[in-house]
Amino acid sequence: MLPGLSWYSLEIMNRRTFLAGAAAAAEAAAQRKAPPAYRIIDPHVHVWKFDKRFPWAKETKNPPAEDATPEMLLELMKKNGVSNTVIIQVIHYRWDNSYLADVLKRYPKTFQGVARVNPEDPAAPDHLSKLVREQGFKGVRISPAGNAAGDWIKGPLMPPLWARCNQLRVPMTVLTSVTRMPDLVPLIEKHPDLAVVIDHMADSPVERPKELDKLLALKRYPKVFVKISHAWSLSTEGFPFRDTWPQLKRLYDGFGPQRLMWGTDWPVCNKHASYAQTLALIRDEVDFLNAEDRSWILSKTIERVWPFPKA
Repeated sequence: MLPGLSWYSLEIMNRRTFLAGAAAAAEAAAQRKAPPAYRIIDPHVHVWKFDKRFPWAKETKNPPAEDATPEMLLELMKKNGVSNTVIIQVIHYRWDNSYLADVLKRYPKTFQGVARVNPEDPAAPDHLSKLVREQGFKGVRISPAGNAAGDWIKGPLMPPLWARCNQLRVPMTVLTSVTRMPDLVPLIEKHPDLAVVIDHMADSPVERPKELDKLLALKRYPKVFVKISHAWSLSTEGFPFRDTWPQLKRLYDGFGPQRLMWGTDWPVCNKHASYAQTLALIRDEVDFLNAEDRSWILSKTIERVWPFPKA
């Protein structure tokens, strides 16, 4: 017993401490359940539909067995409190962005679109200009393979495409292996004002944590953003994929929440995680994020890159 305190006084102190802790826990739980004071924006989904008007690319030998339409997506968004979405042109159509352009025309207030152009075509910059100026696309995605097939990322056709992105003031989105991060440095340094978004943590394997250093090296460039999506594809565990949290934490410490964004990658995620789970991972589960961090990763960071009109 502390000097000058009776057992009764200690009991009162312990009870007050317990009640204060319980109240704080209840408040935190209520905040998680309450609608956020910001609109949640998903920066990474795909849509497609079996439709003769929009045929698959000739390279697509195994097209999806089921549709993934914007109407299906809208229903998921409504159920999960997601306000707006950035749709990434799916590889099944390759460089024909017609289906996504049709979706954007039908739902201009809800969706923005990121196109694909053939990175090995010298006319790619002009194709991008047309997509942006005439069809309203808000950026382009390139996907260099990690092997020799992706060496075009170091070739002469890249500087003109990145320069055109910079001129059009639309972001460059990159899906590639973490081993390719050094190849991006000359392009990033030549265009320091261009927003560059690295998809899916550059697929850096959690079992080889040293590899993440290649992505973390880009933190010195203030216009580089990282999607902390695809935890489900990197994990060897089920939801909430706790073996990926150390990697998430290193990216959080390196880039800060103002340069990180989540993403469902619907419907690709469905084999490993539901749409709702990909949101819950960031909104409810990852324990080193506070409410302000979540407001950035789920909303404000995305609006830095893809601003949506106010409702």
